[in-house]
Amino acid sequence: MREVALVLPWKRALGAGLLIASLHAGVSAAEPDMEAGRALFVGATPACAICHTLNDAQSSGAIGPKLDEIKPDAARVATAIRNGIGQMPAYTSLSDQEIEVLAAYVAKATGGQP
Repeated sequence: MREVALVLPWKRALGAGLLIASLHAGVSAAEPDMEAGRALFVGATPACAICHTLNDAQSSGAIGPKLDEIKPDAARVATAIRNGIGQMPAYTSLSDQEIEVLAAYVAKATGGQP
């Protein structure tokens, strides 16, 4: 019985360590890929940078809203990219993964919610 009592705390510590490590890995995976997002922002067709001002991308578009001012969250950006809004077209040539990367980038670059 005593041996079991010594093994169980070790197993709990190992389990807690694995849980913490997996949670940390999840947080790291959720961080936006800023370089890939920036590349999509300036390289998509048409480029977001043509219409939108975004300091991080060094763009000063004058047609769409200034993203640094409105600080959109990632969900709002993804919806606008997928469906278009106002004069902005839907970006049907972007994959779901590219849309998510771009939306996360804009949200992080502007200080909006992820």
